[in-house]
Amino acid sequence: MPRLAVIVVAAAIVFWIYTIVDCALFDRLRVRGLAKGWWVAIAVLLPVVGGVLWFMIGRGRRSAVRSHGGQFAPDDDPEFLRRLGTDAQQEDRIRRLEQELAELDDETDASGPTAPEHPAEPGDPGAGHPSRGDRGPRDAPDSGDSPGRSHD
Repeated sequence: MPRLAVIVVAAAIVFWIYTIVDCALFDRLRVRGLAKGWWVAIAVLLPVVGGVLWFMIGRGRRSAVRSHGGQFAPDDDPEFLRRLGTDAQQEDRIRRLEQELAELDDETDASGPTAPEHPAEPGDPGAGHPSRGDRGPRDAPDSGDSPGRSHD
């Protein structure tokens, strides 16, 4: 019989500590009945009875989060379901724009080479040298007679 009493007392202490920790760390938006601080006080002052009251009355259920704007599964979230229509519209618009862009690319390929976007100016060192392309003076290969260099 004394062993049973020790086991029951140990279980009551573990339940009491678990109740206090659970009550203290529980989301305050899901607590029912009293404020969270009051529930902690009840759990501390009334070890087993306070724990039973906490789990029966004070501890809210997960479904209570929805009323406070908590997380939903995507198929239950009205905002997500509303956005599905706009996402489909955006994808359709992107698809049309990509198709128009592909048509424009096909037209420019069929018309042949076009003039360069930035025509060379008379003072440009790359002007008149097709091998240099659009390279500027910094990109041009160094020749042995460039000014400011001494050759030893």
